[in-house]
Order: sequence, then C-alpha cells, then structure tokens
Amino acid sequence: MPRQNRVTPYGELIAVPDRGTFWGNRGALLDREGRLARYSRGQAWAICVLSFKGRRRQQWRPGRLTELYFLDEATGLAAGHRPCGECRYQDYQAFKRAWAGSAGGGLPGAPEIDARLHAARLAAPGVRRTYQAPLAGLPAGTMVDIGGAPWLVHDGRLLAWTPGGYQARPVEAPDGPVTVITPQPTVAALAAGYRPVLHPSALAA
Repeated sequence: MPRQNRVTPYGELIAVPDRGTFWGNRGALLDREGRLARYSRGQAWAICVLSFKGRRRQQWRPGRLTELYFLDEATGLAAGHRPCGECRYQDYQAFKRAWAGSAGGGLPGAPEIDARLHAARLAAPGVRRTYQAPLAGLPAGTMVDIGGAPWLVHDGRLLAWTPGGYQARPVEAPDGPVTVITPQPTVAALAAGYRPVLHPSALAA
C-alpha cells in the first residue's frame, strides 16, 4: 500500500503508486507510531536527487526527516520547496543567481531564501497562499490553477499535471488573471532564467 508521501503542486501529501523523479523534505512529520502527524516542520523545504554518493536511507522513521516525493522539480517548486544545497549544488547556485537577479542585491543565503519562501507559500499552518497574475506573463515552469486543477506553463502551452506525468488536454485559458500556485519569489526566479528539471512526459505531451 503506498505511503502518503507524494507531493502535489498544491503541497498536499497523497498516496499513489506512481514514483517521483525527486525526493525532498519539510522536516520530521511523523508521530512516535510512524503516522503522518503534521504538514510541515521548519522552513527549510528541499528538493533532492534520488541517488547521491551511494547514501541509503531507512524510509519513514519517526524523529527523522520524512521522505517526500515529487513528480519533477517544477512540482516541488510549486509546492514551495527549493533545490538542495548539497546534493544539487550546481542547481542550487543557479537558483540563487536567478533569485538575486530578480530581487537585486547579492546572492542570498539559505535562511533568507527559506524565510521568504515560507511567507510566500503559506497563509497559515498548512494553508497555501496563492496569487493572481496574467497567464501571458508567467515564465515556463510555473504551475497555475485552472478549474480547480494544476497546469504547467510550458513552451507557450498548458500541460495538465497528474501524479504519473503531464498530459496534453484541451483547456480554455481564462481571459483575465489566473491563480498562480508556484510561490511568487520562485516565479520571479523562473522569470530571471532558472530552468527546473521536468518529467519526461512534459516533452512527450
């Protein structure tokens, strides 16, 4: 039976058999009996590669970082995470450069990024924050909500997100602003040139 450890673009945790292409965490989320007890703990929400230096983890252990899985990096970014500074060092540096390019000033440290993301992704504990923006001005890699479902902005098109991959479905884009799921500072970094790793289905759709 699948664990409730797959992350949607909204940051929800669901139980599905589909495997993700990245893992990450948002702190220790389990109680002493190994049951999911909280939405998040702390502000450092990372996106990590599945394999790094041969390290192995015993999954789903109380008191340890709880392993969460993403379809791809765009999903993790939409959920409010950022690239890990250790196992994804080069991507993390590129993300910081794009962040600095969008905000001005020098390269930010992890605590600064995490604090800004935390304020941008949550309106209250476990309650996501979204915002409105014109679809035409959103960069590739952004996730938006249309009709209560998540869609990826990709090469001038909209691709439907599912736990198993992206699908090309007919959709009528709203004339006015859309609800943007990806946190605003991350969208600014995408606009400044950061390119997230996408699931292969995005290229095939």
